[in-house]
Amino acid sequence: MKAAPVHAAFQHAGIPHAIIHTGQHYDEAMYKVFFEDLGMPRPAIDLGVGSGTHATQTASVMVGLEEFFTANRPQAVLVVGDVNSTMAAAIVCAKMGIYCAHIEAGLRSGDWSMPEEVNRAVTDTVVDLLLTPSPDADRNLLAEGCPADSIELVGNVMIDTLMVHLPRARALDVPGSFGLPPRGYAVLTLHRPSNVDAPATFARIMGAIAEIAHELPVVFPVHPRTLKQIQASGMQATIDAAKGLVLCDPLGYLEFLSLTSGARMVLTDSGGLQEESTVLGVPCLTLRENTERPITIDEGTNVLVGTDPGKILAAATAALRGDHRGRVPDLWDGHAAERIVTALTRRLA
Repeated sequence: MKAAPVHAAFQHAGIPHAIIHTGQHYDEAMYKVFFEDLGMPRPAIDLGVGSGTHATQTASVMVGLEEFFTANRPQAVLVVGDVNSTMAAAIVCAKMGIYCAHIEAGLRSGDWSMPEEVNRAVTDTVVDLLLTPSPDADRNLLAEGCPADSIELVGNVMIDTLMVHLPRARALDVPGSFGLPPRGYAVLTLHRPSNVDAPATFARIMGAIAEIAHELPVVFPVHPRTLKQIQASGMQATIDAAKGLVLCDPLGYLEFLSLTSGARMVLTDSGGLQEESTVLGVPCLTLRENTERPITIDEGTNVLVGTDPGKILAAATAALRGDHRGRVPDLWDGHAAERIVTALTRRLA
């Protein structure tokens, strides 16, 4: 979702470029449909990294990229987000002397138990250009000693994708396929290890979700990791017994956007959905103790509820009353990719 608008902006500017797919997100349903939905070309190469420990994934990406960049040396590399591939690519570029820019730089949760926080900090330390989505990210980078002239506030590139595809997504009427009216349901996503790998934590969250589902249907597209934990923890019977809880396979980008854009509220431990719900004006209950996207709380529709059932239910009740109000942050306007390409080409020139 973050690479697609940058690809389009490069195309529009007539700048040759290639997309490298590391294969870290390796499930067929979770990545091929995204390329098709977003109109992206096939990647120049798929490294096929697949699953493994953090060290295994990071090392495999580094080896694959070093080989590819040796044979096909680029003028610059853009890395996106906060996954292992992001950090691995940034380190390879630093070692090979290739100019590197980080899209979504400067986001911080302050929680070093999150692997993504390590990836963010390492990436931002070694890249040349820090492309930030919001002013809090600029402040984080300056506080860490990053040179001010290496930072460019460009806005949120994922919102570019949302704005382009929202009409197509709504036309799909995915809520209708579930027999649900607009604003007549909630959406749940859950996949973080801290939430689904610990049976007690997982059970607390799902207990609260089951209570919400008695009042409002909850559609739950189940991530492959989460499905595995449901089966391993013996929670399937509890979930089956929860009235109003509707499980389904992972959805493509357009289908999922169709679902979330019509929701009464979303409950999630994802980062991107905190941002998308803010732009859509949909109340978001984040099932985490912290967030690297505080602007979605300060200005948007997001509320941190953690994993405490009481807090989850209280926030859900407030959302149903319509207590959540927010605004769309500055530069989340659908033109971030254009600013990214302009910033990069200006500096390379």
